Amino acid sequence: MRTALLQSSGRPGSTAENLKVLDEAAGRAAAAGAGLLVTSELFLTGYAIGDDIGVLAEPADGDSADAVAETAGRHGLAIAYGYPEREGERVFNSVQLISADGTRLADYRKTHLFGCFERDHFTPGEQPVVQARLGGVTVGLMICYDVEFPENVRAHALAGTDLLLVPTAQMHPFQFVAESVVPVRAFENQMYVAYVNRAGQEGEFEFVGLSTLAGPDGTARARAGRAEELVLGDVDPALLAASREHNPYLRDRRPGLYGSLVRTPAPTPVPPVQGVRTP
Repeated sequence: MRTALLQSSGRPGSTAENLKVLDEAAGRAAAAGAGLLVTSELFLTGYAIGDDIGVLAEPADGDSADAVAETAGRHGLAIAYGYPEREGERVFNSVQLISADGTRLADYRKTHLFGCFERDHFTPGEQPVVQARLGGVTVGLMICYDVEFPENVRAHALAGTDLLLVPTAQMHPFQFVAESVVPVRAFENQMYVAYVNRAGQEGEFEFVGLSTLAGPDGTARARAGRAEELVLGDVDPALLAASREHNPYLRDRRPGLYGSLVRTPAPTPVPPVQGVRTP
């Protein structure tokens, strides 16, 4: 399945303009043979827009979802897009997957919020593994900081995810996540990972680009630069099957040894520093 990564910050603060950017990118992706287009985190509204996040948030089945479904159907490809999702008084940092016929397949709410900005504006999601079938591939959804927790990605591997979609808003100086962490996650979990970033300066944040489609062999099968770009890469089920056959990580696991991973450790006392008064 050819997958298109839309590395773009769109037009922060304007959902209408971002829907136009998405439509234009969908046309280019479909013309290049893509069956799936993936955007960056909070693509529909922008990331660094302060309290406007809450103002622009919509339900999963809102007007913007209808507009994306129309775009997907008209161009004949599936679309995964980042947006702020409203449910009553709560707002979630979400990604929704819509099929090429306009059907809403899956909606995921970010479980690990990064920094004060996100914790001030969003409620964390509680469902770590959200999946859908697309073109014979099991697609999983995740957002940005979530992929930096190895337990999260391993849960997807154990649930059979073939292609993990990760809209992100990765900023300076954390570009090593795109360069190193994401390919390692793909290798150690034997899956493809599509990590799709914003680009350029937005408010106080400098987004580093480097969107990546990492393969189960731990290599970047496609990678963007630092500017806005549409990147194409192929998800090959045959390569994935062969890689899983030869890589023993999931077969050689010993879950009985990992109980400490789900226990909260007691805090370690910090010794006082000489010359510094402690309460």
